[in-house]
Amino acid sequence: MFLNCINKKFTIAYVIVLLSLSSCVSKKEVVYFQNAKDFETIVDTDTFTPKFKVNDIVSIFVSTFDLEAVKPFNIFKGSGQGVVNPEFIDYLIDNEGNIDYPVLGKIKLLGLSVQEAQELFKEKLSIYLKDPIINIRILNFRISVLGEIRSPGRYEVSGQRITILEAIALAGDLNIKAHRENVLVIRDFNGAKTYTRVDLTSKEIFNSPVYYLTQNDVIYVEPNNSAVSNASGDTRIGTIISITSFLITTALIFVTRN
Repeated sequence: MFLNCINKKFTIAYVIVLLSLSSCVSKKEVVYFQNAKDFETIVDTDTFTPKFKVNDIVSIFVSTFDLEAVKPFNIFKGSGQGVVNPEFIDYLIDNEGNIDYPVLGKIKLLGLSVQEAQELFKEKLSIYLKDPIINIRILNFRISVLGEIRSPGRYEVSGQRITILEAIALAGDLNIKAHRENVLVIRDFNGAKTYTRVDLTSKEIFNSPVYYLTQNDVIYVEPNNSAVSNASGDTRIGTIISITSFLITTALIFVTRN
């Protein structure tokens, strides 16, 4: 009876040691927006719109009621308008922030929003066309999501803006061992990089300057302490478990013999 009690005590102790050595992730580390109160309303007053950057690829289509008058402003790829499903050429913003546009020549788009660029084109085309309609799109609106993500990679954005939460959702959400309190957003604007860290466990993420992403932003999610401990300490933990197992076994043998 005495030996059974001893065995049970050592078994319990052994299990406790194993549990203490195995890393785990707490609820506090993985829950989003923890300080958001029930029925709390957050009004989005952000008027963010993406701005054109150097090396952006831009699609521009001009239309009006006079189809002949608009032809010089819409240039097709390949052999021209006789091909099936012709594609319009795209425009690359050069290092000085300009594109070279038919008839109008150099036009500076750097730092403008799509809406501002449309107004600029309407003004410049008004001497050639009556009531022109300008359709402008950024074709290289992509974001990259790296690190502790279920599906890391580069993603195309179909619209003209996307939030950091939507980008994470595109990538399949964060892994359980992602560090949600220190997510890094890397932004490049004409060669100047900015690094901004955000906390996804707080509702303050909605007020972050990087809540809305710009084209070619990079999101990096680092591993939390649990993941780092597992990666760097697997061998050490294995050794400790082996030593602990040996000591407990030795103690049990000693108790049994006595």
